[in-house]
Amino acid sequence: MIKVLIVDDDKLVRKGISSAMPWNEFNMEVVGEASNGAKALDFLKSQPVDLMLTDLAMPVMSGIELMHAARQLYPELHIVVLTLHQDFDYIQEALRLGAIDYIAKVQLEKEQFEHVLHRIHTRINGLTNTKIKMPSQNAINVHYRNVYALVSLDRKSEHTWPMELTAHEDEIRWEVERNSWMWAVPQYEEDQLFHQLKESLNQVPQSTLLVLSDVQERTWSQIKNWIMNYTETSLFYAYNPSDQVIPVSMKEGDIFSKEPQDEDIDRIKQSWFQTLWTHHDSYYNQLIDQFKSLRLHKGQLMGLLYSIVMEWNHLFAQTTLGRISMIHSFESWFEVEEWIKQTAAGIRKTDEQTSYSPEIIDAVKKAVMIVQHDLEQAYTASGLSQQLNISRSYFSQCFKDLMGKTFNEYSRFIRVEKSKEYLLNTNNTIFWIAERVGYTDEKYFSRIFRELTGLLPSEYRQLGRGNK
Repeated sequence: MIKVLIVDDDKLVRKGISSAMPWNEFNMEVVGEASNGAKALDFLKSQPVDLMLTDLAMPVMSGIELMHAARQLYPELHIVVLTLHQDFDYIQEALRLGAIDYIAKVQLEKEQFEHVLHRIHTRINGLTNTKIKMPSQNAINVHYRNVYALVSLDRKSEHTWPMELTAHEDEIRWEVERNSWMWAVPQYEEDQLFHQLKESLNQVPQSTLLVLSDVQERTWSQIKNWIMNYTETSLFYAYNPSDQVIPVSMKEGDIFSKEPQDEDIDRIKQSWFQTLWTHHDSYYNQLIDQFKSLRLHKGQLMGLLYSIVMEWNHLFAQTTLGRISMIHSFESWFEVEEWIKQTAAGIRKTDEQTSYSPEIIDAVKKAVMIVQHDLEQAYTASGLSQQLNISRSYFSQCFKDLMGKTFNEYSRFIRVEKSKEYLLNTNNTIFWIAERVGYTDEKYFSRIFRELTGLLPSEYRQLGRGNK
C-alpha cells in the first residue's frame, strides 16, 4: 500500500483531495495531512510516507523549501507538486528538485480523478523498476565508455519514453530529470542502443540524442549534473531539428552562461535598429552572431527580445515603418532565429513599400534613436542632417514621410511625452523637468506643453495624480 501525505495550507483543498480521489483503486492510502512544510516534516518523522502531494505557496515553509529538506532526509520519498497557477519556472524548479510530476489544481476539475492517479501510479512503478538497475549516485563509472541521453526541450508535456531498449543485465537506465533520460550499456551493445535511441527521436517532440564521451572515472552524480547543466545552457543553442544527434564530451569547459555586459546588450539593440541587417545577409549574420555570443539563458533572452520589441513599437508602431510582433514562447535558439528571420522579412517588406533606399531609412532611424536617447540636447534637423551626411531639405522630407511628422513636430512630441512621465512619477520642479527634456526656458516649455496637451504642466500633474 502506497502511503500518501497531503500538504496544503487550504483545508478545503486537503479535504477535497483526500475524500474525492479513488485512492484504493491504485493501492494508495492517505495517512495524513499538513498545512505547511514544517508540519509536514514533523509528520514524516513520525510515520512512513511513500508519496507526498505538496502545494508550492504556503506560509511558514514553502513547498520548495519542504522539498529541499525532504529530499535530503527521505531520498526514497516520491513527491508530486500541487499548484494553483501553472507558473512553469516555479514548477521547473520543483521538478529539478526531484518531483516526479505536478498537478495544476484546475486539472482536478477538468480531468477524471482516475486519470490523475493513474499517471502518478504509473510513474512511481516506472521509477521503482528503474531503481533496480541504477547504481549509487556516488559510484564511479569504470565500465561504460559512453552515456546516451535522450532529452526533450518540451518539459511541459508528458511523453512516452522508449524504456525497454535492451535486455542486457548490465544496462543502466536513469531518469535525469523530467523528460530527460540517460542510458549506458557495455561497449559491444552500444551500436544497437544508439540506433534504437536514434529511431525513437521521432516519438518524442523536440528531442535530441546526446552521445556523451569522457565519462569514465566520473561519478554518476557528476554525469547526471553535467547533462542537466548542458541541457539548460549549451543545448538551447545547439538544438537543430534537422540534426538531432549531438556528440559531446564531459571535458568541454564553460558550458555555463556568463552574465551579459551592458555594452553587449546595447550593441545588439543598436544593430537591431539599423535597417541594413534586414536587407543584407552579411549584416544579418553579424547580428545573429552577436546574439549567440552572449549565450543568454532562456529567461534573459526573452527579456532582451521583449525590450527590443517594446522599444521598436514605441518608436515606430504609428509610422510607416510599422510594428513588429513579439515571439510568445520558445524552447531553443532555433525557434528564436526562425522568429528573427520572419521579423526581418516583415520589416523588409514594409521598407520596400516606401520610395526610399535602406540607407535613407537607416538614417531616419538613427536620427530617431539619437533624439530619443539624449532628450536634454536641443537637436535640430540641420544639425542631424549634417551629422548623417544628408542635405537638410531631403532629410526633412524623408523624416516626415517615414515618421508622419516633421522633425520639429516629432521632437516636441517626444519631449512632451517624456515630461508627462516626469510629472506623474516624480516630485521634481517644472524647471528641472524642462531641462531634462531639452528646454532651458521654463515658460517656453510650459507654452509648448499646453499647445500639445491643452494643459499647463502643473495642471497636468494635478489632474493625473488626482485620478490615481
